[in-house]
Amino acid sequence: MKRFMDEDFLLESETAQRLYHEHAAKMPILDFHSHVNPREIAEDARYRNLAEAWLTADHYKWRLMRTDGVEEKYITGGRAAGRDRFQKFAEMMPRAVGNPMYAWVHLELLRYFHSHVPLSGETAEEVWQQAGIALAEPDMTARGVLKKSHVRLLATVDDPADDLKWHAAIRADGCETAVLPTFRVDAILDIAADDWQNYMLYSLGAAADTDITTMEDVRTAIVRRLDAFAAQGCRLVDAGVACVRYYEAEEYELDDIVGKYLNGKGTPTPLEQEKYRSAILLLLGKECSRRGWVLELHYGALRNVNTKRFAQFGTAAGFDCISSRDSAEGITRLLDALDRLECLPRTILYPANPADNAVIGSILGAFPGEGIRGKVQQGAAWWFNNTRSGIEAQLTSLAGLGLLGTTVGTVTDSRSLFSFPRHEYYRRILCNFIGGLVERGEYPDDEKQLARLVEDICYGNAARFIGVDKNQ
Repeated sequence: MKRFMDEDFLLESETAQRLYHEHAAKMPILDFHSHVNPREIAEDARYRNLAEAWLTADHYKWRLMRTDGVEEKYITGGRAAGRDRFQKFAEMMPRAVGNPMYAWVHLELLRYFHSHVPLSGETAEEVWQQAGIALAEPDMTARGVLKKSHVRLLATVDDPADDLKWHAAIRADGCETAVLPTFRVDAILDIAADDWQNYMLYSLGAAADTDITTMEDVRTAIVRRLDAFAAQGCRLVDAGVACVRYYEAEEYELDDIVGKYLNGKGTPTPLEQEKYRSAILLLLGKECSRRGWVLELHYGALRNVNTKRFAQFGTAAGFDCISSRDSAEGITRLLDALDRLECLPRTILYPANPADNAVIGSILGAFPGEGIRGKVQQGAAWWFNNTRSGIEAQLTSLAGLGLLGTTVGTVTDSRSLFSFPRHEYYRRILCNFIGGLVERGEYPDDEKQLARLVEDICYGNAARFIGVDKNQ
C-alpha cells in the first residue's frame, strides 16, 4: 500500500515518476485564466487564517459544504467565526473521497503550510494552528505565494469597464510575477440581463467615454476599452456563453436590437440576442487577430440555475451546472466567418460538457494556421471536468484526435491565490498518462523527446501561444 499522497502521488510507473520529478515539477507556472482579485496582489495582502485563505470566495468548496448539509452561515460567512467555518469544512472533507478537492486541499497544506495531516473534524485544530504559524511567516503574502509557487505570469479576468487601477499599481510597483488583465466580456454579451441597459450606458459607456445608442457605438466602446487593457499588458479576451450560436445580421438589424433594449422597449427575442452576441464575438475575434491576442471561449455551463439562491448570493456562488445544448455548428460558423475574413485569432475552446471532447477534437484540425502549432486549441478540462477522470478523458480524446504535444496545458480558474497546486495535480496526471503510453510500448522511451514534450505542455506551449517571452 502506498503512503498517503507521497512524492509519487498519481504517478503509477517509473517513467511517469521520472517525467514528473525531472521535468514537469521544475517548470514555472503560466496561469493565464485566474479569478484572483488583483487588489490582493497590488496590496501584497496577508491572510490571517485558513478561513480567509480558503473560504472567502471559493465556490468549489462552498458547493461541497452545501452538499454536506452545512448551514449557509458557515459557508459564505458573515454570521460565523472563521474558525467555526473552517471546522465545518474540515468535518466535510473525509466524505470528499475521490473528489479533486481532497487532493487540492492536501497539496496546498503540504506546499504552503508544511502539514501532511489528513484534514478532518478531529484534526482541524492541529491544521488550523499549523497553518496560522505558516501564514505568519514574513514571505506569506500574496506576492510571496506567487514566488513560492514559481508563477511567471498570472492573467486575471476583469470587466471591460474596470478602471484597472490595481493592475496599474502592480505594474508600477515592479512585481516579480507578470500580472496581466484579461478582457472578460460576459456583461457585454448578456443582453437579456436585467441590468444590461445600465451596464452599457453607465459602466461601459462611461469607461469608454462613449454615448452608446447604436451597434457601432458598442463597437467603439469595446475597442476603446481594449486599448486601455492593452496599456496594462492584456493578451487575452475571454467570453462565456451558455451555448454558442452564430447568426449574421445586417447593421440596421443590430441597431434595432441594441436600440430596443437601451430605450426600454422590451427584451430582444432569443434570435435577436444571438445575432447581437454573434456580432460581438466576430468583433472580438477580429480585434484579437489584429492585436496578436488569444480569444478564449468558455461555453456549455448553465449559470445560476437555483434562482432563489441567486437572489440571495448573486452569481459565482456555486449554483451552476452543465448544459447539454449543442454548440458545434455555432462554433464552426464563428470560426469559419473569422477565417474567411483572414482574421481567425489563436483560440482556446473550453467546453463544460465532457461529451464535447470529441466534438472539439474534430474541430481543431479543420481550422489550422500556418506557422502556428495548434492555432485553435481545446482548453484543459474545465470546471466540472477538472477531476482526475475528466483530465484523463480530455488528454485521451485530444491525443486521439489531434496533437497532444501542442496543447497549452492547464489553468487554475480559481479565486484563491493558494490554488496553484492544481497545476501540480494536472502535471502529475499528464505525466502518468504519457508514462503509461511509454510503459505499454505505444511511445518510445526517448528521454530528449519526452522531456521536450512534457516541458512544452507544462509551460512552453502556453508561453509561445499567448506571446510572452519563455524566459520572462
